[in-house]
Amino acid sequence: MDPEHLKSLIETGIPGAHVSVQDLTGTRDHFGVQVVANAFAGKSLVEQHQMVYRAVGQELTNAVHALQVHTTVPEE
Repeated sequence: MDPEHLKSLIETGIPGAHVSVQDLTGTRDHFGVQVVANAFAGKSLVEQHQMVYRAVGQELTNAVHALQVHTTVPEE
């Protein structure tokens, strides 16, 4: 999968999120993502990661073999 497509999926699924994607192995199926979003406020780490997984959707079981997720709320 193209890293930009993965970024777009997350940005669409979590409006207003700032997303960076890194191809961890060069094989376009192992990614690290950092997602910063106001939508994470008040949510547990598990809930935040679930939001990212939902945004990636079916691609998580098809084109993406591994996804390392780091989520945060913007600093005020």
